[in-house]
Amino acid sequence: MLPPELPPLPALTRAEAELIDRYLDVVDLLGRINPARHGDTYRGLRAAQALVAKSRALRDALELMHTRGENEVHAPTLARALRVLDGERRAARVALPPGSES
Repeated sequence: MLPPELPPLPALTRAEAELIDRYLDVVDLLGRINPARHGDTYRGLRAAQALVAKSRALRDALELMHTRGENEVHAPTLARALRVLDGERRAARVALPPGSES
């Protein structure tokens, strides 16, 4: 049995697609750095080192959009793209895990 087919990505400009990709790169690294999650310090250190380059790439993607005259972020369209690319699960790793009431 085949896994369910994902919905198609919405139509994005190249700059918007680059923004989404770079944003998710940063989110993934922040999830690896999150001190509220299990992991070792070396893994967090490596993610923090990579975060510098990935955040520059995110800045460059936004700068490209602005330079091209894409001055508005079309949030509903970009949110759909993030959902298709598993952005909700990936971003949840950045948040604090549920606490225990003790």
